[in-house]
Amino acid sequence: MNSSLYKRVIQMHSRLHRRKKVMLLWLLAAPLLIFLLLPLGALIVRIDWMKLGETVSSPGVTQALRISMITTLIATTLAVLLGTPLAYVLARHQFRGRTLIDTLIDLPIVLPPAVAGIALLITFGRRGLVGAPLATLGITLSFTEIAVIMAQCFVAAPYFIKAATAGLSGVDRELEQAAALDGASGWQVFALITVPLAWPVLFSGVVMTWARALGEFGATIIFAGNLPGRTQTMPLAIYLGFERDLNQALTLAVILLVISFGVLALVKVVLKQRVGVKL
Repeated sequence: MNSSLYKRVIQMHSRLHRRKKVMLLWLLAAPLLIFLLLPLGALIVRIDWMKLGETVSSPGVTQALRISMITTLIATTLAVLLGTPLAYVLARHQFRGRTLIDTLIDLPIVLPPAVAGIALLITFGRRGLVGAPLATLGITLSFTEIAVIMAQCFVAAPYFIKAATAGLSGVDRELEQAAALDGASGWQVFALITVPLAWPVLFSGVVMTWARALGEFGATIIFAGNLPGRTQTMPLAIYLGFERDLNQALTLAVILLVISFGVLALVKVVLKQRVGVKL
């Protein structure tokens, strides 16, 4: 056997070995993959597509959709406006207690939503630490749309802060210094240099924050209640619809599923195109 034929045989054997290895890995990965995908597929199969238009236009769905869109947009805006300065401090400054603050910011991400709801209620409820003085002034926060926004912002804002911190940390400081030497003010450097360079990561943080706010359930139902047409968001309507109108619950679930998939796809596309990250 000549050397070229021997190399060809070795290459074929190597390719066959790799294929067998890949097939084995797929067989090992298949159970979990099926477990993750099967319930999502069941939602799509189970829904009554013939009544989809009628269900979507029903008052329960339209009210929940309206409340969810309005409250999540406000909550996301607040998270961006209030979270950007905090993210900038964490990204650009080292100080005593930074690790503690960073951990506290992460806490709402891992905290059970019910705990977050109780914490908000005993703080801002009518008899709460802050809510009681406000109640004497005629200001009530709990079980209102404001409570929905507060609950959403509490659980979702950390997503933007973490993303913004990472994005701002990755900006080349020399470019900012060059702009400052050319006479740009601090705000001009931030608006024209820092934000555009960090924009892909900031955008992904905004989208993920909105998606998390849209799916918020536990803190909202405790702090804001489940009042149709007032505080009932889409996840809360699913919870109520499971007992009263299963088709409505399934319709809302599919809507949230489609939105969630679209959000993740959008984030991956933006990061891949503008950052060059292989996702």
